[in-house]
Amino acid sequence: MRARPISPDALARELAERIAGHPRGSRVRVVVDGAPPAHPELLADALVAPLRLRGRPVLRVSAADFLRPASLRLEFGRTDPDVFYDDWLDTGALLREVLEPLGPHGSGRALPALWDSRADRAYRLPYQTLPEDGVLLLDGTLLLGRGLPVELSVHLWLSEAALARGTATGERWRLPAYARYEREARPLESADVVIRADRPGRPALQVDG
Repeated sequence: MRARPISPDALARELAERIAGHPRGSRVRVVVDGAPPAHPELLADALVAPLRLRGRPVLRVSAADFLRPASLRLEFGRTDPDVFYDDWLDTGALLREVLEPLGPHGSGRALPALWDSRADRAYRLPYQTLPEDGVLLLDGTLLLGRGLPVELSVHLWLSEAALARGTATGERWRLPAYARYEREARPLESADVVIRADRPGRPALQVDG
């Protein structure tokens, strides 16, 4: 595999062109996946304006707003990397409230956020309707390998050294979970688009050949 250097603005434009190129009349569910130091939320945010310029309505959702309540998430301790990997995300709620309604035969009504993990309470936000030409931009970490139904998956990849450097001291207990993710989900192979993000502000797009 080769990596082609690309500016953040050009990357957003190129991805927006690819997403907007999906057939009209159907929604496009896009997941932007990466460990927190890669900031997948920033790339997802950067796609909003160019997609709207191309006539695609956008709904932004963060997987961080679909975590389980603390009583379930932290039942076996606050620093267990396997529980973090397997049980923190409420995959069922994400499917039920977002991904399935925005699928080919869905209602188009999705809940933009479910659970405020900092306050440990429900957001109580209204449902939003995404038109049939719309795009869901879902950002998060450890999202691949869960069978989430999406039309395009984008992974921001970090080397082990870059991930360790960028992870805050209080979150270093999560590093074994990211190592497991590399082994089991194999994001370099399973993602539709891979962006190497070791150098902040200087991404490189992985290409075949």
